[in-house]
Amino acid sequence: MTIEAVQNDIIDEFSMFEDWEERYQYMIDLGKTLPLIEDQYKTDDNIIKGCQSKVWVHANMQDNKVNFTADSDAIITKGIIAILIRAFSNQHPNDIIEANTDFIDKIGLKEHLSPTRANGLVSMIKQIKLYAIAYQTQLN
Repeated sequence: MTIEAVQNDIIDEFSMFEDWEERYQYMIDLGKTLPLIEDQYKTDDNIIKGCQSKVWVHANMQDNKVNFTADSDAIITKGIIAILIRAFSNQHPNDIIEANTDFIDKIGLKEHLSPTRANGLVSMIKQIKLYAIAYQTQLN
C-alpha cells in the first residue's frame, strides 16, 4: 500500500467516530497494536526530543523499505506514534521524505492535542523523515 492509501484509510477510520472521546479511545487502542521497540533500542539516542512524554523510535531498512518500531510511556502518545508508524513504516525512504502529512489535519489530531503534545507530534514526524533521509542517502 502507498503512504497516501494508508493515510486515507486512517482518515476514513477516524471519520467513523462521533466525537473526540471516541477518537482518543481509538488512538489508545491503536497504541496497543504498536510494533514495540526492543528494549535495547530504548536509549537516549532514540528518544524523540520535544515530547513531553518519553517516546522512542527505532528504524531499520530491509529490502529498501524503512521499518519503524516505537514505544511511549504515555497511552495517548503511544497512539499518536502508532498512527505515524502505520502511515510510514514499510515504505521506501524517498516516499517517506516526499510524503504529505495533511492526513493529521484531516483527522483533526493536531487541534485536539495540548500545545506540548502537538509539538511532540511535529518532532515525531521530523524524526521519521530524518531516518528516511539517512536511509535514502545510503541508497544513493
